[in-house]
Amino acid sequence: MIKQRTINNSVSIEGRGLHTGKMSHVTLCSAQANEGIYFIRTDAANNRINASVINVADTARGTTLKQGDVAISTIEHCMAALMANGIDNIRIEVDCEELPILDGSAKYWVELITKAGIKELDAEKKFYQIKQPVHYKSEADNVEYWALPSDTFSVSSTIDFNSMIGTQFAELKSLDEFNENFAKCRTFVFLSEIMALVKMNLIKGGDLDNAIVFADKELDDATIDNIAHFFNKDRKEVKAENGVLNTIQLQYHNEPARHKLLDFVGDIALATPNIKGHFIIVRPGHKNNTEFAKIIKTEMETNNSIPVYDPNKEPVFDIMEIRKRLPHRFPMLLIDKVIEVGEDYIVGLKNVTGNEDFFNGHFPEEPVMPGVLVVEALGQTGGMLVLKDAKPGEKYNTYFMKFEEVKFRNKVVPGDTLLLKLQQIGPIRRGIIQMKGTAYVGNKVCVEATMMAMVTKA
Repeated sequence: MIKQRTINNSVSIEGRGLHTGKMSHVTLCSAQANEGIYFIRTDAANNRINASVINVADTARGTTLKQGDVAISTIEHCMAALMANGIDNIRIEVDCEELPILDGSAKYWVELITKAGIKELDAEKKFYQIKQPVHYKSEADNVEYWALPSDTFSVSSTIDFNSMIGTQFAELKSLDEFNENFAKCRTFVFLSEIMALVKMNLIKGGDLDNAIVFADKELDDATIDNIAHFFNKDRKEVKAENGVLNTIQLQYHNEPARHKLLDFVGDIALATPNIKGHFIIVRPGHKNNTEFAKIIKTEMETNNSIPVYDPNKEPVFDIMEIRKRLPHRFPMLLIDKVIEVGEDYIVGLKNVTGNEDFFNGHFPEEPVMPGVLVVEALGQTGGMLVLKDAKPGEKYNTYFMKFEEVKFRNKVVPGDTLLLKLQQIGPIRRGIIQMKGTAYVGNKVCVEATMMAMVTKA
């Protein structure tokens, strides 16, 4: 049995955030089995942020997580180091909204984990294994991703820039290679991008020591003056050799491709840090990394988490509690109880009997629950996911805005126990939530749908 892992001792590090420029003090702390990876903002109230792809709030030049009113950004290098070293339970305390950039790689995070030591926990590590090929493509961004079945985790990455970098390829055959061959690969930027990033109020903590700057434009006097002023350097120190500003030596000829692969490891860890599959990624970036991670998380929840109903177990919400939260009544209340609730998912139950009103017309000689009503039952269960933490007396309405990718796979007939699982697939923003719904009878999938809903006060 492969066991879950945490770190053995608390360890700390500090440095400036790449975009905020603020000094950031970070302490890695051990955690118990099944606690997962999470951040604690020590400078804020309601300060826990779980390292989950559903909490991704921004992907502009890094990955930002937000839960409630607190956020933490530039987490990808830390996450990559944790995943590569098998850490699946850890508390990360940080006193501002951004992790330090350090040298622009994951090297110092790996060294910090090594210094802390790794501790096995008395609980089995649960892996998600890719069972069927998963494909994602964005025409707008000209990117493409595949996840293929494999007994290990591996990545093949191709980047393609119409610049001096050109096309590069990198391959991680096993996470065992990460610490030695990928962790030290630094982030990079093009000289032509720097002033645009400055105008966007980013890279306040940028330095010629924490990024590779490719000189893709001529270093005329005006450019040298701007760079020297921004990075607080003497203009005589600003030089370029072999197309790299300040003559920083590349550690590998394909260091940019290796760093993009490093970023992908950190972003896919937000779906789960314990995954087996071969990933092929073409022109990756944080935005599409995390979109792909959402797809993987949805597949993982669908394939590995078929709900199990124990009729002897007390429900989380019985019909009376459901009626307090949902406005639906006979004959349109299509959920009898809620049997399981997690941070970002819920499982409801509908006992389908021959006395259902809709069977009078659908169909008298062959009663089948209308697929649209199964979708409605999923929607009502989604409403319970949104309102599970509502306080007594608070009244809300849930209005569905969109249903997509609806698939009807098996019939629902009298005598069936319909299990309704809703998985949140994105953070709630301005009262809008996105969910993936799956209706089961036993281990058979009957209906699938993705949906978007708006929650408003009644």
